[in-house]
Amino acid sequence: MMYLMAGEETRTLKSTTVRTAAPSELREPGGTAPRAWTIRLLVVGIVLAALNLRPAITSLGALLEEVRTDLAMSGSVAGLLTSVPPLCFAVFGVTAPRLARRFGAGAVVCAGMVAIGAGLLIRPFTGGTAGFLAASALALMGIAVSNVLMPVIVKQWFPDRVGSMTGLYSMALALGTSAAAAATVPLTEALGGNWQTGLALWAALAAAAVLPWIPFVKSAGNAGNAGNAGMSGKRGRPSAERAPAPGPSSPGAASTSADAPAPEVRITRSRTAWALAVFFGLQATVAYITMGWMPQIFRDAGVPASTAGLLLAFIMVMGVPLAFVIPRLATRLPQQGPIVLVLGVSGLIGYAGLYFAPAVGALVWALLLGIANCAFPLALTMVGMRARSGAGVAKLSAFAQSTGYLISIPGPLLVGVLYQHSGGWGLPLALLAGLMIPQTIAGVLAGRDHTVEDEAAAR
Repeated sequence: MMYLMAGEETRTLKSTTVRTAAPSELREPGGTAPRAWTIRLLVVGIVLAALNLRPAITSLGALLEEVRTDLAMSGSVAGLLTSVPPLCFAVFGVTAPRLARRFGAGAVVCAGMVAIGAGLLIRPFTGGTAGFLAASALALMGIAVSNVLMPVIVKQWFPDRVGSMTGLYSMALALGTSAAAAATVPLTEALGGNWQTGLALWAALAAAAVLPWIPFVKSAGNAGNAGNAGMSGKRGRPSAERAPAPGPSSPGAASTSADAPAPEVRITRSRTAWALAVFFGLQATVAYITMGWMPQIFRDAGVPASTAGLLLAFIMVMGVPLAFVIPRLATRLPQQGPIVLVLGVSGLIGYAGLYFAPAVGALVWALLLGIANCAFPLALTMVGMRARSGAGVAKLSAFAQSTGYLISIPGPLLVGVLYQHSGGWGLPLALLAGLMIPQTIAGVLAGRDHTVEDEAAAR
């Protein structure tokens, strides 16, 4: 795949007058263009990092009942546990651009993989709820900064292939998500039925992801640092602010003059940024409720634990092909509203089915919810499309993800409270179905053919 992608890039470079090569600030210290092995290693690093961005969550969802029993958690406390991921993503994700300017994006992602591995290794053996939460937060901190920096790295290194590269790492992310959901219970049973061992196993995947990022760990302020992915430069200024912006990444994006600096972007004044943040937040709410509670929904309907884990895996594995197709399709459309509508309708039907016939039609509902769950790669793609420069993408990514995850924090906790006090899944499923409506509206608004630089220039 990497050789095919390299060939695709070569053909694109020969056939277009738009600047698509790696920007000069990403050249190696001698002033030469990045070597082929550097690009290939970066692709491997992106894929391995993406594989680690969800197992911390879905492996826990598959064994949540066992963890609750051993740690004596109530439904409300378990709801708090499923709210920890978006909380950590909101708190730590906003620090990612600053950390990348100081240490380089490569170093931050490398440290993020170390944090994920350490957290996953420690948390099953802490012996109490507080320690379990703290170790989970350590792993989620690593996930948070990597979440934010992936679109930045893609935009700077692959400006002409935002859709393809976003699809590649979204596909890897979906694969890691589904693998953890499907394999955690069988692996736990094969290793003697100890849930601690079953959860700790996923630390090995994070350890493997550290290796390809080590060459990209450079000292701060090294302009020409390949690992900075556009975030290095003098005194920590984003290099994209000192160099011409890459060509537009979507058909509808207007081209920017190579000699004209991008206007100053104030993200909080951008309607597009707010629409994208709300869309990101609502899809994250639904996704983390799904990852945290969906196996329990199926188990309460009479589905065996191993089958419930496989159904969650099926929901997530739908993202493997669709996470590659949807971003590529999105970059070919001037507006992404039609895709948002399809995903929203799929979610509404899926949650209605879970309410009326959770066990009988389980596979159909899982299929529909898997389609709806692909709002995440669409949101990531729109982050890359709604800004022209690397600096703009960094600001938009940090704002949309941090604000979005703040929006999503109450959802999983509310589901736990509703489940505990109502004694069933009727109200939680009604909440999930209801969230599809504002999510679809926000997604249509975020999918309009605008960039945050356009809005800044208009002001």
